[in-house]
Formats: sequence, C-alpha cells, structure tokens
Amino acid sequence: MQQQRSNWKSRLGFILASAGAAVGLGAIWKFPYLAGSNGGSVFMFPYIIISFTIGLALLIAEIAIGRTGKGDIVTAYRRIGGKGWAIWGYVGVLTGFCVLCFYSAIGGWTLSYTVDAFLGNGLVTNEAELNAHFGALVSNPYIAIGYQALFLFLTAWVVAYDISKGIERISKVLMPLLLVLVLIVIVRGVTIPGAQKGLEYLFSWSPEAFSWQGLLAAMGFTFFSLCVGCGCMLTYGSYLAKDSNLLSGCAWITFLATLASILGGLMVMPAVFAFNLNPSAGPGLTFLTMPAVFAQLPGGQFFAIAFYLCLVVAAITSSVSMLELVVAFMVEQWRMTRIGAVAAASLAMLVVGSFCGLSFGPLADFKIAGRTIFDNFDFLTSNISLPVGGMVVCMLVSVKAWDLMKEEIRCGSNASARFMDAFRWVIMIACPILILTVLITGLI
Repeated sequence: MQQQRSNWKSRLGFILASAGAAVGLGAIWKFPYLAGSNGGSVFMFPYIIISFTIGLALLIAEIAIGRTGKGDIVTAYRRIGGKGWAIWGYVGVLTGFCVLCFYSAIGGWTLSYTVDAFLGNGLVTNEAELNAHFGALVSNPYIAIGYQALFLFLTAWVVAYDISKGIERISKVLMPLLLVLVLIVIVRGVTIPGAQKGLEYLFSWSPEAFSWQGLLAAMGFTFFSLCVGCGCMLTYGSYLAKDSNLLSGCAWITFLATLASILGGLMVMPAVFAFNLNPSAGPGLTFLTMPAVFAQLPGGQFFAIAFYLCLVVAAITSSVSMLELVVAFMVEQWRMTRIGAVAAASLAMLVVGSFCGLSFGPLADFKIAGRTIFDNFDFLTSNISLPVGGMVVCMLVSVKAWDLMKEEIRCGSNASARFMDAFRWVIMIACPILILTVLITGLI
C-alpha cells in the first residue's frame, strides 16, 4: 500500500498546497473582521507571535505524524500510537467532513458574489439593499444550494486527480494568482484618500485597545488559520518525501499563511476606513460592507471582481485539503477507487451541507441549543473537535512516540538536540495550554 501512494513531485508543490490549505477563507473573510472587532494591531501582533511559536510547533508535529505514518489519518495514528489511537483518526475524518459541509455553503456565496461582480450587480451603498441582496441569496434554496453544489464540484474536480496532477498542479497556479489578485486590490485600497487611518489601525500599536478577549481571539484564529487539528496537514504530510526538510517547509507554510492574513487585512481595512464604514461589522464585512466600498470606487466593478475571485481561489485551495482528508481515508480504509471516493464524499457533503446552507432561509427557525444547523456545525468543529484533535497531536508526538517522532522531525535538517528539547517543551506544555484555553473559552 505504501508503494502505491502518491507523493508530491516537488517541495514547492507541497509548500504551496499546504499554504493554500491554511490560507482558505480565513485570511480574507475571517481575519479582517476579527481584527476589526478586536482592536486591529492588538489582535494582529499577538496572532503573528503565536503563529510563529506555538502554531508552528503544532503544524510541524501534525505533518510529522503524516510523514511517519505514510497513510490516511486513521492509518497514521494506528501505526504510530497503536490500535487505541485509531479512534482519534475517525474523529478527524468526521471533523473534516463536517467542516466542508458548512464551509461549502460559504464557498457557494463567494461564487455567487463573483458572478454578481462580473454582471455589475450588488454594488450599492444602501445598507438595506445590501442586506436584501444577501438575504435573497441565502433564502432561495435553489440558488443557495446550486452555488454550493458548484463549489463542491470544483473541489471534487481537483481532488479526483492524483495528488501531484490535481492538488499540487492547481496550487502552483492558484496561489500565485491569489497573490496577484490580492496585490491589485491592496494597491487600489491604500491609494484611496483616508486609507491611512486603516493602515494605522492595523500597524500602529495601541496598548489602550488591548483586551483579553482580543488575545483569546488571536489564539483561536492561529489554530484556525494554520488548518491544524482535523488531519488535513497530516494527510498532506503523508505524501511528503522522507528526505524533505520538514522544519523549513513548515516555517514557509506558516509564513505564507500569516502573510496571507495580513494581506487580507490590507485588502479590507484601508478601504473601510477611507469610506468611514464600520470595521467591526463582523462576518458581514466581506459580503455586506465591501460591496458598498466598491460601489464608491472609480472602476469599482473591476476591483470587486478581483476581490471576490480572491475569495473563490482561497476557498478552493482550502476545501480541497478537507476533501482529500476524507477521500484518502475512504481509499485506504474502505478500498474504494479515488474517483468513487471523491464522488461519494462530495455527494454526501452536498446532502448534509444543504441543511447548513438552508439555515439562513427555509430552516432559519429550526434550532438546536439555540443555534441553527450551520451554527452548530461551526460550533462543534471549531470549538470542540478541532481543539481536541490538536491535543491528540500534541500527546502522540511529545509523550506516546517522542523517540520516533524526534528523529522524524530532525530528518532532513540539522536541528540541534537543544532545539528538539525546546520543541518538545512547546508541544507538550505550551500547545496544550493554548488548546485548552481555546477549548474552554469556546465552550463558555
């Protein structure tokens, strides 16, 4: 089975694909509204520090498990930790499945807004019209589910190919394209009169704006932005060559993911401040506030197209990693063909995910524990299963199989014994503290 597994054809392909998995909608959709709601720089600077310390260590640990186990998440946990650890692999697969169920609904919104941008629709400044436009999308089951199905089809089309011919090849195209599109929007945004206030908000340190809530949000977003905990990075690591320098590769992934989030903030905040809009508008900042910005810009339709294309590209580079996690499991555990696994998983995600997509329309009044179906999927995965998955990674690497994992992490690099001792301390003490903090605050 190991001989039949595909591998990344190049180190660059692995780094770009993994960075794409980490970037996702979080960088462009989630980071701006979290920064806007938590003081800008006092959220961003802690996020950067945590990402390059605790976040990087957790990313290294998860990818190392994948490369050592050389299999899907269940296989990797069983080979390294023993039969009792396989259950956590099943939890990871279920987490990835559930995340893509509600994530695909948002992905469908990005496709809809991209089409609207090309047609010149929805670029208005009236708040009531903007809300009505978004409401018309999410409340119409045919349109909402249709775009969600299209998004899942595009994801499945990429994953259906061999790992090197599908995910790796498309990542080498989409990630540079994403950078170009992001820079186009940023250059236009920072040249708007008044944009300086947005730059100051992001980069000028204001101690008086610091809050523990912002720090906790930075901790949680670090976990989210690096795509650790469910097994996506583990699965990508299983295709990584043994002699590849894992430490430097993970450092590059962390750098690109963090840079993408900062660039996402630069796409949104300068323009929002320039037009005196609310930077703390929450999740609606992307779909309700930015159209008002583009409506007031000369040539706004062009920049709207570039902006929403960024969202689509970022969403797909992330969604393929989640689908790959599930497909790898189905191929290796259930002996399915890759095409069959992709088709079955995508169809199941569409059926289950449609209930998430309908949570803003026909099923808006159906609630469990006071939350819609969409919100429950988000809550259970983001606040429970992802942190638990991260904790499992920490314990497996630092306690259960440290001697084996230590050699795996050092392989291909010249890491000293002192560095490895420090790494173990971070993964055994610091990471669990962060994870428990995210878990407890998320539940509260």
